[in-house]
Amino acid sequence: MAEIIQRDGTWAFDGTTVRITPGLHRSVPLFRQTYGEITVPLEAVAGVAFEPERKRGRLRMRLREGADPLLQATGGRLPDAADPYRLTVDIDRAGVAEYVAEEIRHALLLDQIPKEPTKGYLLPGPPVPVSVRSSDGMVSFDGTQVRIDWSDTSDRVKRATGPRIVDIADVVQIEWLPNSGYEDGFLRFVTRDTAFTKLPPEKDPYALDLWGSARRDLLTALVATAVTARLPHPSTRTGVDYTDRPPRLTATVPPPADHHDVLLRRLRELGELHRDGVLTDEEFAMTKAAVLRGF
Repeated sequence: MAEIIQRDGTWAFDGTTVRITPGLHRSVPLFRQTYGEITVPLEAVAGVAFEPERKRGRLRMRLREGADPLLQATGGRLPDAADPYRLTVDIDRAGVAEYVAEEIRHALLLDQIPKEPTKGYLLPGPPVPVSVRSSDGMVSFDGTQVRIDWSDTSDRVKRATGPRIVDIADVVQIEWLPNSGYEDGFLRFVTRDTAFTKLPPEKDPYALDLWGSARRDLLTALVATAVTARLPHPSTRTGVDYTDRPPRLTATVPPPADHHDVLLRRLRELGELHRDGVLTDEEFAMTKAAVLRGF
């Protein structure tokens, strides 16, 4: 076994898998500690290299395109420090890092692992259920439904629509941009009905506006990854026009009386926001439609 142990974490290669364990030191980002240990099968690896620097170096692993739902969900936007496929190495351990990298490269050659994109995910992503509290509210995913509960500081439009529940079958795309600390980020669940009509994240009832703690908001990538892992693989969705999909058939069940009262109250609140000029005509129409779909 080839293994390197650093304050940043541990990489262990047994010939078939690379086990990546985050370090417990306070310098290790919260995202990596929360995401936990990752077992990477050799067939998911595209390459590995050690990059020496003056005082310390970096061990980096490249995965094949389409192999990992985390990389698919985050689109290469994870900060370097939060990237689980990057290990900071003390300069006196450079030789060990080079050895680990060479062992992985040698196994890739022996097993003739292709570098082409994969046809399915080779890593599972985080387990469900998963919940994250962000600056805009709590988002959770149980494997079949996404639920967003807005915080007291969320935009009035979102609070007026109430909790947002989205079936995984209705999600066609995840859009995620981290909160950098200088610019806001967002996590948006694009559905068939909202694919071409997007509100700004701060008003979109299908999006979390990430504007608070960048360290905490980064955890929303856990939910984005868990949902992405259960969506059709990108290789099967090339060129799909979501407007051509047949509507889902669902049983029509009359809503309970208390739901009807809540619906009327929220519609009245939206009407007041529209009359007061808080919502534009387009925002009012979009939010009203979202409320009605929710009921």
